[in-house]
Amino acid sequence: MRIFADKLADNLSRNLSGIYLVFGNEPLLLLESRDQIFAAATKAGFDEKHQFVVDSSINWNEVYDCCQAMSLFSSKKVIELEIPESGINAGASKELVALSEYLNEDIILLLTGSKLTKQQENAKWFKTFNQKGIWVSCLTPDIQRLPGFIQSRCFKLGLKPDPEALQMLAQWHEGNLLALSQGLEKLALLYPDGVLTLVRIEESLSRHNHFTPFHWMDAVLAGKPNRALRILRQLEAEGVELIILLRTLQKEIQLLLQLKQESQKLANPGMLFDKYRIWQSKRSLYNAALNRLSYKNLTDSYKLLTKLEIQTKTQYENSGWLDINRLSIELCSPDSLLPLTVDKG
Repeated sequence: MRIFADKLADNLSRNLSGIYLVFGNEPLLLLESRDQIFAAATKAGFDEKHQFVVDSSINWNEVYDCCQAMSLFSSKKVIELEIPESGINAGASKELVALSEYLNEDIILLLTGSKLTKQQENAKWFKTFNQKGIWVSCLTPDIQRLPGFIQSRCFKLGLKPDPEALQMLAQWHEGNLLALSQGLEKLALLYPDGVLTLVRIEESLSRHNHFTPFHWMDAVLAGKPNRALRILRQLEAEGVELIILLRTLQKEIQLLLQLKQESQKLANPGMLFDKYRIWQSKRSLYNAALNRLSYKNLTDSYKLLTKLEIQTKTQYENSGWLDINRLSIELCSPDSLLPLTVDKG
């Protein structure tokens, strides 16, 4: 069963599973989920903790010994296996599947690691444990889920943000949940009444949002010009190289052009997304872009990007940020601007 990290506490209060798979890209949620599982296990009498990293140096005999060393006087155990970001080889995968047969009611197995790839989710070892345990998803909440996520954390701290304050907290802390957690704890100390307004937040906190070129690209695909421009302003302020944004956008436009061409031959768009290994969570973004942008919109934008790349590399007096801002707007709202051109001089 798969649950989000913010639902783990409720799940643990009802039942303690023998297997937990804690994976994601958000350090705060990974740390909190791990701590919650350890705390619940300790409360239930699982006093021994054993930790291993599933890399080339792991001693599988020691892992098996932890599972088999049972006696009348032995303690209940938590065995944590950390999966490296690079993944595991076929040998380790086979050992994990075999290990699943050694588990018993006196053992809690905790597997942890970074965000899983589709290939890892489909691996036999992962499916084996997922069928028997709880998969805790520790992914960073997207901008749609973030306000609800913040509202939940505010409630636990006795904080009562109004809608405008909630929106500001989301904008100021997107991509940086650690700063959000610290900021909410600070607000709880500063304002015992728990009331949060725009004025109180502006007086007490600073911006801690963190964006990557992929956040910008998602905003462009979704057709959200204001969000795309806000992200671009911060990326420029942080000194992100423009060429990185150009290459990111070029790659996405190439993909959209391929999808446009092949969609005419396939009745089922899902098959096309499967072919290009587009994640389920991203498909609505690509659908929005494909419905909004014509083949000509995409080809013109790709030609402009090529010119912008040459300009960025040869005309140092022209930063190109104004052009990438305007191009973002045009891709979000194709009819909002006149066709863009790049000066040759």
